[in-house]
Amino acid sequence: MTGDDAAGAAWRLVTVAGVRLELPGVHPEVLLQESESPWRQLRIPVGFAEGTAIAYAWRGVATPRPLTHELVADLLDRHGVDVAALRITERRGALFLAELETAGPRGSATVPCRPSDGLALVLRRRLPTPVLVAEAVFGAEGPGPGVGEPPPEVPERA
Repeated sequence: MTGDDAAGAAWRLVTVAGVRLELPGVHPEVLLQESESPWRQLRIPVGFAEGTAIAYAWRGVATPRPLTHELVADLLDRHGVDVAALRITERRGALFLAELETAGPRGSATVPCRPSDGLALVLRRRLPTPVLVAEAVFGAEGPGPGVGEPPPEVPERA
């Protein structure tokens, strides 16, 4: 899905394609994949706890007690607040910015968030929530994780 918003920003629909930790690194990365051609990938570094929460949600792993993002998702459901979209809006070097578009009984709001928190939350929602990336984020220059690079090959075990 390609689209523009009222301000003229172009958005690209992505899906979570994985969470990985490359040794000797200490920070996991979330791998996002465009849902349409040109099928670019975007790697976003996240904290270890956030990476674990995203991986659990992505794989549908049940936890003995609710994790923070599960609790927030349940609270939103119980109070009739819908998360219409997660938007990754900007990249500044290795820093990514995001926002959640919400709607509920008290109206609509756009709430700034970390991409990791937004991803962990939308993956725990009952209904699928679109994850959108601004076109400019794919073309952003700067140090940090690669944009549009395929994941490295993992050698098979002997």
